[in-house]
Amino acid sequence: MAARRQDKINEEVARELTSILRTVKDPRVSGAFISVTGADVSRDLSLARVYYSVLGNADGADKGLASAAGYIRSELAARLNLRVTPKLVFLRDDSAERAMKISEILKDIDEDGNAER
Repeated sequence: MAARRQDKINEEVARELTSILRTVKDPRVSGAFISVTGADVSRDLSLARVYYSVLGNADGADKGLASAAGYIRSELAARLNLRVTPKLVFLRDDSAERAMKISEILKDIDEDGNAER
């Protein structure tokens, strides 16, 4: 039962953060395409690890998210009905980039194999 509640909180936090990020005025955040890939909220709701991917200036997005964390947390508190609003820790999820690199490598291998035939 508790696991279902935790999953529901994680999904709700990720969904609301996606919406909140669209309202952030910081050009480092609004200028990059940031996608929230997931959220992992601790059981006591004190901490939320937010996983995101970036298309564009990743370093600028990292700094922009760190700078806007207070605003984002206050917006999250206003939108969610939780007794405690978790502290947000933003972690870049580069799995999409790795998947594209692997796909390119496999494509190159396939092309090399076809060229030898």
